[in-house]
Amino acid sequence: MDWMIEVDGLVKTFGHLRAVDGVSFNVPKGQVLGFLGPNGAGKSTTMKMITGFMAPTAGSVKVAGYDVDTDPIAAKAQIGYLPEGAPAYPDMTPISFLNFIADVRGMDAATRAERLDYVIANVHLDAVLEQPIETLSKGFKRRVGLAQAILHNPPVLILDEPTDGLDPNQKHEVRSLIADMAKDKAIVISTHILEEVDAICNRAMIIANGRVVADGTPGELESQSPQYNAVLIECQDDGVAEALGALDNVDRVERIEGGRFRAYPKGGQSIVAEVADLARKQNWTTSQLSVEAPRLDEVFRNITGANNTTRGEAA
Repeated sequence: MDWMIEVDGLVKTFGHLRAVDGVSFNVPKGQVLGFLGPNGAGKSTTMKMITGFMAPTAGSVKVAGYDVDTDPIAAKAQIGYLPEGAPAYPDMTPISFLNFIADVRGMDAATRAERLDYVIANVHLDAVLEQPIETLSKGFKRRVGLAQAILHNPPVLILDEPTDGLDPNQKHEVRSLIADMAKDKAIVISTHILEEVDAICNRAMIIANGRVVADGTPGELESQSPQYNAVLIECQDDGVAEALGALDNVDRVERIEGGRFRAYPKGGQSIVAEVADLARKQNWTTSQLSVEAPRLDEVFRNITGANNTTRGEAA
């Protein structure tokens, strides 16, 4: 497989703090990787090393085949980077800032005009093009930052909290744009918004204490939830918990208030048909029988909580 991002054994120390501790992963074209972790886990530090803004203590990064350490100019030309805070020159307007970025990227007149039209339309900056950046809302500043990241149409995007400060409609627009670009790019998104991972990522990685502690599709991570494929049943009949607990594929039964019961499956397998068949045979009067929705937030808490120790504040 042709990897667009190759991260091998990244380590970053700050004094006695090991902020990133042996992180390795690869990202191919067409993949949107959601990079998750609690504050101080090492997400932003890892992204800064991938983009060449911070030198690693150990390990290596290649972007589109170029080594970020030994061939930094070629590597950085392949990257569009949206850092946290979306820094920009506050006295510039969005259009003057984007033209400045086009100059830095060495874009010719035709390409510049085409790409400016594209980013202004797709990031929805039309209304504020001539307004000083320092006067813009947090959401518009974030959009200016995203516009500069995608202006040169790079094959690799590294986006740190791309929807931070956006309202729900703006978040939807940005997520749609990322999904549209994902077909021919490798994209890494650092986020703490778990619904964002479900919405646009086809891979999710959780980092805690500087180490990768989970890696898979969102569905694979959700399957690690204790409630994965659990069945919720509401029934006022007698003996419900005992009958559910006697089923071959039920691990345990939790009694909830209001005549509701949650049956947990063995090994995460589907038990809804088995529970429904039991309810029918027992002639129970059920007002609810449903499969619990998988919860990535619960998996995130379980994994990061289990791996949480006292650390410094490096992100």
